[in-house]
Amino acid sequence: MSFRVDVFTLFPSVITDYAATSVLGRASERGIWALSVHDIRDAAQGVHRSVDDAPFGGGPGMVMSAEVVLRSVESVPQRARPLVALTPSGRPFTQALAREYAAAGGLSLLCGRYEGIDQRALDLICDEELSVGDFVLAGGELAALCVIEATVRLLDGALGNDESAREESFAEGLLEYPQYTRPAEVRGRAVPEVLVSGDHARIERWRRAQALARTLARRPDLISARGGLSDAERSLLEEFGALDGEGLSG
Repeated sequence: MSFRVDVFTLFPSVITDYAATSVLGRASERGIWALSVHDIRDAAQGVHRSVDDAPFGGGPGMVMSAEVVLRSVESVPQRARPLVALTPSGRPFTQALAREYAAAGGLSLLCGRYEGIDQRALDLICDEELSVGDFVLAGGELAALCVIEATVRLLDGALGNDESAREESFAEGLLEYPQYTRPAEVRGRAVPEVLVSGDHARIERWRRAQALARTLARRPDLISARGGLSDAERSLLEEFGALDGEGLSG
């Protein structure tokens, strides 16, 4: 059975158009995952099919109505679980959480708009709230696509080479090592010598050292979250002269 994703949104085409491209599109064609997009506006009632109203207590903007959201979600009883709302106040999305979702067999995403969704709908229907960063978007659609792509690419067969997902940034709590391709020199900058040495064991050690050094320099919080550097990792950085950060030799 393929991995199922349900998305509840006021802008279905934003989701479907992107999901038909690149990695997501190819994985869908191979039956790795299946997408169902549900237009929240279909659950609106009345002549104007309004989906929002002014906030209680005053303030700018409009708030998505609880009943409209609840009816939309409840109209799909066989939706995938868990149901996750994309909100600025949700817990941070991480690669570890993407792996957790990938192992769940399915996922539903609720996209807010305007000033957000009536909290009662979130409390009644959602399993959790999720944020993709400390910034504000016009709605949850771009955030939902981030979650979908990060999760789907971890599914077996989603990428042309499953090893790619295991070596990417954050796969082991580290940033990915830098990549190079031909030609061997670009505007006076040569590819690190180790990469053309043919010594695959040394290349593997160098790449690991690069990942450690880059993470240490750019995201020391990730190193701290791993419990710091191990003795073996310190030795590896010393081998390539980069214990204090970037600037590895070849």
